Amino acid sequence: MTSRPKMIIDTLKDNKDKKFTARELAKLFVERYPTELAKKRSNPRYDSDDKFIAQLAAEIGGERIVRAKQQCPNIATREKPRPRLYYWNDDPTVISVANDDQDKELESSESSFLEHDLYPMLIEFLNKDMGLYCQRIDERRSINTQGSGGNHWLHPDIVALEPLDQLWNESVRTCVRHGNDKSVRLWSFEVKKELTRGNVRKCFFQAVSNSSWANYGYLVATSMASGVEPELQMLCSLHGIGVLLLDIEDLYNSQILIPAKEKMNVDWLSANRIVAENIDFTNYIEQVGIYHQTGKLILSAWNK
Repeated sequence: MTSRPKMIIDTLKDNKDKKFTARELAKLFVERYPTELAKKRSNPRYDSDDKFIAQLAAEIGGERIVRAKQQCPNIATREKPRPRLYYWNDDPTVISVANDDQDKELESSESSFLEHDLYPMLIEFLNKDMGLYCQRIDERRSINTQGSGGNHWLHPDIVALEPLDQLWNESVRTCVRHGNDKSVRLWSFEVKKELTRGNVRKCFFQAVSNSSWANYGYLVATSMASGVEPELQMLCSLHGIGVLLLDIEDLYNSQILIPAKEKMNVDWLSANRIVAENIDFTNYIEQVGIYHQTGKLILSAWNK
């Protein structure tokens, strides 16, 4: 069976005159490798073509592209401007110089937007592209009972609920709600403008701390210096945090660079610690509870 890195290599080699986003490559995979992908596509988690393609795109942007580059030096990526593009490079020696210049530009540039400006864009992408229901957690609304610095690295920027049972038969939904099985996943997102060699570990471990309670935890950034991805790959494999690149110029070309590992159970003790401090997080947990009990989403409470 053809491996995913080999799919990347063969597809780009057969399309030497083109550059692809991860999503475009994923769509090509579906056309080129229906037999190889049949078992994965049959997973009930992928109840639509969009979800399946989104998962393939996330895998392409993660460790698969790293392995493809290791196996074939002609596999190249263009990191800036976003979205990241994948292509076949006949002369791999050109890449290192381009990346060095790009890295210097990234680290010295001043962005005109603030981190807070990214929150509504991320919420829109998560809701419309990934089917998540999101809320903003404002650290300024915490009561800080622990004193100065007591809530350091406590609050995620964005939290989300993923309803798993929307397309289930009502009898199954009712059974799950009143049993011990899971009908939702809880997500946590820590947002940064850019990741550089100087800040990547601090940003990563802030995401680890702020997302320790959730099923999925993500570090989100709009740009990343060229030497940062290998460090992130190593850290993510150890701690299970994922990385999402938010494309502010073309929102729906944003992509999961490294998929997070699912924690099967929510750490409710950690969640309780945040609830005790922050009213936004309290409201979030209350809405999760309402969904658990009734299976209903109060739309006015989400995505704002």
